[in-house]
Amino acid sequence: QVKLVESGGGLVQPGGSMRLSCTTSGEIFSSADMGWYRQAPGKQRELVAHITRTGSTNYADSVKGRFTCSRDNARNTMYLQMNSLKPEDTAVYYCYLDPTSGSRIWGQGTQVTVSS
Repeated sequence: QVKLVESGGGLVQPGGSMRLSCTTSGEIFSSADMGWYRQAPGKQRELVAHITRTGSTNYADSVKGRFTCSRDNARNTMYLQMNSLKPEDTAVYYCYLDPTSGSRIWGQGTQVTVSS
């Protein structure tokens, strides 16, 4: 069974940067669209970024110009580079993978806290 493993969360000060990674050992990585959601306490899960298998991206308006989603198919890894972080970016971040057949696969989530 394909698993997604996230890393890179933690505590950062406002205005700082952080990079999240999402890795899988499965062979389906290069043929799958992927992305990131986040969920803050008391709020609905929000789509942050989506990246197609060919590398096209789209972003939530709240993170455009600050976050960059990318992928390295040779390493089976997707990244979310987050710059100019704000306290309102505090959330649990989840990566996902949409296989060409079957249901969406989720990572376990990683906490990002933006606070001074």
